Amino acid sequence: MDYRKGSIGHVFAVRIDHGEDVLAELSGLAVKEEIRSAFFIMLGAMGRAELVTGPKDKVVPPSIVWSKFDDAREILGAGNIFWENGAPKIHLHGAAGSSEGMTMGCIRKAAEAFMVLEVFIVEMDIVAERVHDEKIGFSPMTFE
Repeated sequence: MDYRKGSIGHVFAVRIDHGEDVLAELSGLAVKEEIRSAFFIMLGAMGRAELVTGPKDKVVPPSIVWSKFDDAREILGAGNIFWENGAPKIHLHGAAGSSEGMTMGCIRKAAEAFMVLEVFIVEMDIVAERVHDEKIGFSPMTFE
């Protein structure tokens, strides 16, 4: 385990509108507002998304399993923003459900808002970034 103690900075209330690319909007906001370290929660709906729903087997590095949906689903998500290779990296986990069922995982691609998504971002003064680790197969939060 490793950790840092910090304080809360700016707080952002964000509305992502129907048809907008959720990950692109969050990345664009991080660039515009220079958000380097933050966490967020979101609620609303998505019309489609591609997400990782777990490893195929319990091995490191994992062989990931992709899932997707392209119907309207209610969403509850939590994530963070840290930078990797000079750009913001959005790490978002969410549960997306409808009367047909639920999918939960790491939302990574093609995330499109349906009607509206409301996101509440809390900036932190912690200096951290994402650095890819070949041994584990992903980019964990790393402190300076």
